[in-house]
Amino acid sequence: MHLSVNLKKASLVGAFFVSLLCVDLAQAFCPHRADLAQVAVRQVVDGDTVRLTDGRSIRLIGINAPELGRKGRSDEPFAVQAKRRLQALVDASDGRVGLLYGEQRKDRYGRTLAHLYDRQGRNLEAQLLGEGLGFMVAVAPNSVLVSCQAQAERQARRQRLGVWRTEQVKTAGQLKSGGFALLSGRVAGVQRNRGGLWIDLDGGRVLRVAPELLGEFDVRALQRLEGQRVEARGWVIDRQSRGGWKSGQARWMLPLTHSAMLEVLP
Repeated sequence: MHLSVNLKKASLVGAFFVSLLCVDLAQAFCPHRADLAQVAVRQVVDGDTVRLTDGRSIRLIGINAPELGRKGRSDEPFAVQAKRRLQALVDASDGRVGLLYGEQRKDRYGRTLAHLYDRQGRNLEAQLLGEGLGFMVAVAPNSVLVSCQAQAERQARRQRLGVWRTEQVKTAGQLKSGGFALLSGRVAGVQRNRGGLWIDLDGGRVLRVAPELLGEFDVRALQRLEGQRVEARGWVIDRQSRGGWKSGQARWMLPLTHSAMLEVLP
């Protein structure tokens, strides 16, 4: 369910040179856009959000960086590194970036959704993903760069860079909280009704494709998934805490927002 890229293995001496190689390869994935008007950045908020001097908050499309600690919570691993790296990339671009807006311009928090590019036209999300400083995410309809950003992430994953130094994928039975997660499991059943398409996993977890998003997926392929192992990613919802959860239903639900958020495993 995703594109793959064949990368030549390079034998280099020292982690520094390996890092440089990863940077170059990450930038090769996404097309350059040096034609975009530049805007000034006032603040890097975290690894996937910046604030402009005109007051707008920009949420980077295609990446979910580890969360900085707030309200007494600890920073997630590599959250500080992701923020610092994005700050360094913005500084290297003289504090100005180009914006490529998403088809959907705003998120539910009122932030502007856009891809960021430096003054040389290089995509900053691919840079961060290629260094293992975030997770590729795709939310329809903002998916124009999903293939190249997924390739950048796969490079970091193969090299075990950043967040990929430790195992990130949970089995269905290990999932016991909401929030962003990578989840693997075997498909126990697939059903479609007025609420969309539901993919039940072993361990009592369920993936859901909302009715309005079915056009983003190969529905027939999804309906043939029973018995296969899959890996999904997204923001897990505790259906019990939201009400409407019925006995016999899976408590933990992961909505699929684009076909790139689901992979069939060998």
